[in-house]
Parts: sequence; C-alpha cells; structure tokens
Amino acid sequence: MTLIHDLAARALHGLDPEDAHTVAVHGLQWGLGPRAKPADPILKTTICGLELPSPIGLAAGFDKHAQVAGALLVAGFGFVELGTVIPLPQAGSVRPRLFRLSPDEGVINRMGLNSQGLEPFAARLARRRERGLGGVVGANLGVNKDSTDRIADYCLCLERLWGLADYFTINVSSPNTVGLRALQTKAALQDLLGRIASTRAALAGTTPLLLKIAPDQDEGEPEAIVETALAYGIDGLIVGNTTVSRPPMISIHASETGGLSGAPLAPMARATLARFAKANRGRMALIACGGIGSGDEAYARIRAGASAVQLYSALVYGGLGLVSRIQRDLAARLRQEGYSSVADAVGSGQ
Repeated sequence: MTLIHDLAARALHGLDPEDAHTVAVHGLQWGLGPRAKPADPILKTTICGLELPSPIGLAAGFDKHAQVAGALLVAGFGFVELGTVIPLPQAGSVRPRLFRLSPDEGVINRMGLNSQGLEPFAARLARRRERGLGGVVGANLGVNKDSTDRIADYCLCLERLWGLADYFTINVSSPNTVGLRALQTKAALQDLLGRIASTRAALAGTTPLLLKIAPDQDEGEPEAIVETALAYGIDGLIVGNTTVSRPPMISIHASETGGLSGAPLAPMARATLARFAKANRGRMALIACGGIGSGDEAYARIRAGASAVQLYSALVYGGLGLVSRIQRDLAARLRQEGYSSVADAVGSGQ
C-alpha cells in the first residue's frame, strides 16, 4: 500500500501544485490515505507534557482548515498541527501562489494565509472532541491581513479554540502577511506575549503554548526571543518557518517571491536551530522545522537540541509514506548510536 500511495504522490505532480494539494486533502477525506503501523516504542516521547508516539510531526500549512487531522494521524504522524487559522475568512493571494522547485526538492509559497476562518475550524475540532478521537492535535494561530489589532486576533483565536486543541502555536513568522515578522522584535514580542499571557491566565487549564519563529534571524535576536518567551510563560519554540532568502538553486521558479521551504532550507534551518539551542540552554522545548525529509535529518536536529521535528514540504516529493520511512530510519539510528529513547538523544550533539 505504501508503494501505491507513493505512486499517487508522483502522479499529483502532473497537476498545478495547489490543485494537487486540494486533491490530496480530498483523498484523505475519502479514506484513501495510508494506514501506518504503530510507531516503534523507542520513538515514544513527551514534549510540553504531551505524550507522543513519535517525535515526527506535521507542520502547519497542510491542513489549513482542520479537515483531515484523523487521517494524518493514521498515516503515522506523532502529532499534527492544523492551520494557520485566522478570525475571519480570507481568500489569500492571487494564484498562482504555490510553486514546486522539483530539481531542488523545494517549494515556494505566497499563499497569503488563505483560510475559511475561525468558526468552521472550531466546529471541526469540536466534533473531534465530541467523538473522543485521540492523537495530539495542535492549532496554529494567525491574523487577518487587514486587522487593525493583530494581537487581538491571536487572543480571539486562543479563546475560541481553548479546550479544542492539545496545544497552540502563535505564528509570528509567516513572510506572506505584511509586517507580521516585525512582531518578533523584542518590544513587539513583549506586547504580544503579555496580552496573550493575560488571555491565557483567564482560561481554565494548562494547554501548552508555543511560538513559531522565522529562520531569518539577525545577531542577538535568538537570545532576545528566548528570554522574552520564557518571561511570559511560553512552553516552547518552533524553529522555524519558511525563509525569504534564496540559497543557490536551479529551478526555473527559484526567483518567485514568497517563503521558501523544503530541502534548500535545511542548512539555514540547522544553523538557526543551533543558535536557539545555545540561547535556550534546555530551558524550554524546541521543535525543529524546515528542510526535514529523512531519518538522518530528523536525528541531526534532535541531537542539535530539538525534542521533536515537523515536516511538510518533503511530503510533496516523498508522499505520506515518507512518514513511516523517517520513523523507521530514526528508530534504527537511535539504537545504532546506543540510545534507548528520543529524550536521551536530545541535545547530545551540542
């Protein structure tokens, strides 16, 4: 069955990238996705108090509207992050806005946070809870492009979805919403996280809250972000998102505007993770994201300080069967290096 799904993934390359993504989501809704075997027990881990069968997660962006969380968990992910969700429906950028860089195994997107809005997203998560469906599912929170109070957008999403997701991610790192990354500066981040902390304090429970930051960081910024996040009770950082930089590539689409993800991002993502791990000194959880497409790469990020990893763009080229292959190879590598768990390997290469 894995071969069939891998062939299907290749067949989708005959379609426009955004149409191919829509078809893939519909296929999962129809029950046509893979059903992975249970993860190797060595991969079981805990992050921010959440028990995961595997540290291999799905990054936000694939399931923007919370339509196929169950199918993605069945496909083998240890956890799934939905969204980005924003308060009001938003069409996003004009098409074409998604580009495959096939020779480089990369992707450029300028989707512009297209979303059906908060209410349909919340309703689907509520149905999951009502049905008692398991698995760790997070919600990635964003803002409408024409919002007059962006922090209020985050707080509204957090309040509305509280109790419906297992963790929340504050996304301040999308390059396709003008000015959003400015929220990563120290003063702006203090304002943002202060208001979010107040909103969180008024809600019952201790659901983890993560901050997703960009890989494009100037000197001193990782240290400032880490200290600010810790000061306001953030439980972990996702390092990072797409990049606006352009490493050498050969694809004809390499000059398209938007955020670059996939294999070309890997060297920058590794370097950024190392900087944040050094600044963090093990004080909160780090999740690595960007250019992860193999068990070896996942293992390298874990040794660099990540407690878990997320992938998305690699699925464009490897299909959903890639998830099981990464888990198998990561488990083998852990045993080969003498580790008895993922946690034992976290930060061992620093």
